[in-house]
Amino acid sequence: MNQRFRITRSMQENNMEPSISLEECKDYFAAKPDFTYSQVLTIKGPESTMSIDGDFFMWKANTTEVPFRLYMGDLYVAISNEVVVPKMIEIATDLRADIVEG
Repeated sequence: MNQRFRITRSMQENNMEPSISLEECKDYFAAKPDFTYSQVLTIKGPESTMSIDGDFFMWKANTTEVPFRLYMGDLYVAISNEVVVPKMIEIATDLRADIVEG
């Protein structure tokens, strides 16, 4: 089972920007060649396909894509592989945010 993490600034008391904005994410991830933006996440299973609307920044990690989803001012990511952990830490550091499980 995957662990889900949240990249957030909501716990920082004196932060003038407590939310991570869509514009900030678009600017940040546009400078990263291994990321693309999508408004729909499509998950294909053996018997069905599911689409989820939202703001997704898709990270191309080797042969898989890992979605970082912006939702209500926070970025969410599920850790399905250990390779995601350093990328998550890099993003949180660059965005001056904290990482919280859940």
